Amino acid sequence: MLSLHDVARAYETPSGPFHALDDISLEISRGEFVAIVGESGSGKSTLLSLIAGIDRPTRGEIVVDGTPVHALAERELSAWRGAAVGIVFQFFQLLPTLTAAENVMLPMDFCHRYAFDERRVRAERLLQRLGVGDQCDKLPSMLSGGQQQRVAVARALANEPVVLLADEPTGNLDSKTSDAMLAIFAELARDGQTIVMVTHEQRALRHASRIVTLADGRLVSDSAS
Repeated sequence: MLSLHDVARAYETPSGPFHALDDISLEISRGEFVAIVGESGSGKSTLLSLIAGIDRPTRGEIVVDGTPVHALAERELSAWRGAAVGIVFQFFQLLPTLTAAENVMLPMDFCHRYAFDERRVRAERLLQRLGVGDQCDKLPSMLSGGQQQRVAVARALANEPVVLLADEPTGNLDSKTSDAMLAIFAELARDGQTIVMVTHEQRALRHASRIVTLADGRLVSDSAS
């Protein structure tokens, strides 16, 4: 479902090129829950950005569900990302003036994926599935950190993405709330959702089905959890 072939990403610096990623080849099947781990600066977040089409590889090919992401024009990338990729951030990134339901509806509004009168119903169902159905009409400031992250996951799932990308999704949560969030990711994967998660937390690894380790921009191990 997700394929990276000889992917590299280099950035020009005053002292010469910096190779954030080099010769990364990776195959991820539908429904896998993959944890990307490694020290700070190993290239984890860069890899996630390339898969999402936020950044472009210097070399190599990235194919997501049959779409050659590396070859898309900027306008095509934006449309593709909105429909095919869900992203969960460490600090939630919810719009503070919108309610939980409205935050979840926002991606649907942008992509026109569902009829207008279906969007609220879908948002409520997603929030219910994530265990915060009773928080639909509350602003983010009225929610706990764990509740806000659940809303953020519901928002990422709004357009039925082929891949869910999570960048340190438990980094701003306490251990109990982190375990609950990771259990939700594992359940989503069992239901067929492909998930790629960057994490530095050891507790996260027991929930993932596969662990990919990066070091200095290179893939150094790839094993089942």
